[in-house]
Amino acid sequence: MAYASHIINHSRKLRNVPKLTRHDHAVLVRWFSNGAQSSVCKREDVAKICPVGAPAEREIVSKFVARNPVSFGLSTNNISRKTMRLGIPMGGVVYSTELLCSQVLSRRGFASDAGLPPHQEIGMPSLSPTMTEGNIARWLKKEGDKVTPGEVLCEVETDKATVEMECMEEGYLAKIIKGDGSKEIKVGEIIAITVEEEEDVAKFKDYSPPASGSGAPAAKDSAAPPPPPKETVEQPVHLPEPKPTSSASEDRIFASPLARKLAEDHKVPLSSIKGTGPDGHIVKADIEDYLASRGKEVPALTPKTKDAKIASLDYVDIPHSQIRKVTASRLLFSKQTIPHYYLTVDTCVDKLMHLRSQLNSLQEASGGKRISVNDLVIKAAALALRKVPQCNSSWTDDYIRQYNNVNINVAVQTDNGLYVPVIRDADKKGLSSIADEVKKVAQKAKENSLKPEDYEGGTFTVSNLGGPFGIKQFCAIINPPQAGILAVGSAEKRVIPGSGPDQFNFASYMSVTLSCDHRVIDGAIGAEWLKAFKGYIENPESMLL
Repeated sequence: MAYASHIINHSRKLRNVPKLTRHDHAVLVRWFSNGAQSSVCKREDVAKICPVGAPAEREIVSKFVARNPVSFGLSTNNISRKTMRLGIPMGGVVYSTELLCSQVLSRRGFASDAGLPPHQEIGMPSLSPTMTEGNIARWLKKEGDKVTPGEVLCEVETDKATVEMECMEEGYLAKIIKGDGSKEIKVGEIIAITVEEEEDVAKFKDYSPPASGSGAPAAKDSAAPPPPPKETVEQPVHLPEPKPTSSASEDRIFASPLARKLAEDHKVPLSSIKGTGPDGHIVKADIEDYLASRGKEVPALTPKTKDAKIASLDYVDIPHSQIRKVTASRLLFSKQTIPHYYLTVDTCVDKLMHLRSQLNSLQEASGGKRISVNDLVIKAAALALRKVPQCNSSWTDDYIRQYNNVNINVAVQTDNGLYVPVIRDADKKGLSSIADEVKKVAQKAKENSLKPEDYEGGTFTVSNLGGPFGIKQFCAIINPPQAGILAVGSAEKRVIPGSGPDQFNFASYMSVTLSCDHRVIDGAIGAEWLKAFKGYIENPESMLL
């Protein structure tokens, strides 16, 4: 059917093809579908293949075939695929003497609902490797607006940042299914409809996307009407009997922990509740609906326990942001699956502070940005990773992946949550370049405008709570799939012994703690990395070589 599609799109002779496909779209399918067991080899064979169909249909198809030669090897599968692309419904296809109805649904490409023109269903895209759902921040296009490839349709809040979603094809935005502020939209779920012609926009005013699996319930409902009276009579007889068996199969009832706890508190048998969750699981809402149907029993139970205490509390429920939910799930996954261990060392930073003051004097004279202690820490960590590459790795089920690039993620706290933008090839960059990049990505994070390339691809993470918050020492949680994260504390002056018995000196020390994945980094390797890092911090001139 590839050649037939080419004819329909490009031939000047077939000016009546749109009418044929619009009004008699099943004609060609009926004719060609009878040849499912053998391919059409010659155009003369087409007129002999199909005995079914009205004479008018045979005449239309005969003229179609007479004017346009059919290529060798034309099969029913090709016809079905091209018919779907052209927007021709696949219902009413005849195979021999049986009527087989099938409906092809496609999220991408042209769909063909009854009474609707060809259109395209735009689904929620996956804008990051870990994204499973997203939120619509706002639409930049309105219904009826013309869209061209490269134009921004809307802003999508992903699991890490707010990303602009661009249009891929030219057309008109006919219907916005998920409006501004829509939350928890699964990847692939329909969010908008586009059409090719502007006059088709009005036809989608009351459009709603079809629910998956809607055909099966409809078939069951159509066959169900006769039995209901009998079932309603027999149900009361059988309801009391399953109670003894339900106790035996209590362990087979699937319910969420919260639903089970709620059922136990209110003495509700789970066997008497039908679950509405995935695969029939009983969820919290099912228990609440059951309790609501019982009416007076709910207020009788609740005042006895916690109402007196809860009534005295004054609180505000803050909805989870997308970045907050993702941070929670990833850090929980990290603590549950990664065997953490921690190594702490104190480093003298007197020379580092002196070098920093000298470099900042040069930066101010040249109009550059000031270099922070954190910039020097990032550089030292990157050079230590190049020196001990085993720490620049990640764990997989089949092997340990050791990276050749040293990309440092920097933890940045914002009002929306915790972001970790990346500084790529930090071991190869100068301190001024690192300082500029850190300030740029930190500002982007605070404005919630980070793009995927700004935070993906890190191999190691640095988290600093010392300089901004004065935290002396802490242990950070590893950012998977990385194998290590460095927690940097504040610098403080300490008294240290001098050369003589009654002599002493003052020096500034900074505590750093390395969190390691024991599957990847053995204790001796982690200690070797900290030794290299300490050497760069206490002799910062070596970082400039």
